[in-house]
Order: sequence, then C-alpha cells, then structure tokens
Amino acid sequence: METLRNSILFPLLIVWGGVTVVLIILFAWRGLLEGHEEDQVFLDSAQDRIAQEQRVLVAKIDRLTTPIHYLMVASGGLLAVMACIWLWQIYKML
Repeated sequence: METLRNSILFPLLIVWGGVTVVLIILFAWRGLLEGHEEDQVFLDSAQDRIAQEQRVLVAKIDRLTTPIHYLMVASGGLLAVMACIWLWQIYKML
C-alpha cells in the first residue's frame, strides 16, 4: 500500500491547502472591507470626501470578487480530483 507521501495525493493536498488558505484570507479581507461599507450615505457638498471613500471601498470589494470565484472553483476542483484519485486507489486495492 502506498503511503500518503509517496502518493500523487500529497502534492495535490499541499496545493489544495495553499489555494484554500488564500481563499479564506480573501474572504476575511472582503468581510473586513464590507464591515466598513455604509448602506446609506446622506450627501451634501461637505460630504464629498466620504462619498469618494465609499466608492473606493466598493471598488476594492468588487476587485476581490473575481479572484475569490476562481479560487473557489480551483479549491473545489482540486478537492474533487483528490477524492476521485483516493477512490480509485481504494478500488485498485479491492
């Protein structure tokens, strides 16, 4: 029987772990940014600076959406590949 370190699963597990850690960090960062976002901003001419800060904040949150989607797909795909390889190895042992 192959040990985990000698298996193809070990490098895949390391890559999946790295992708998932980056994904969690991005989720946390987006949550932190969203915590500073205000639902309503009442504007007059004196509050233009606050409105600009909110636009910048929303732009930062929007920029995180694409990498988060790609990392979610990559993490799920790697997990599915590892599950298939693991099931194949069990099938070969039977």
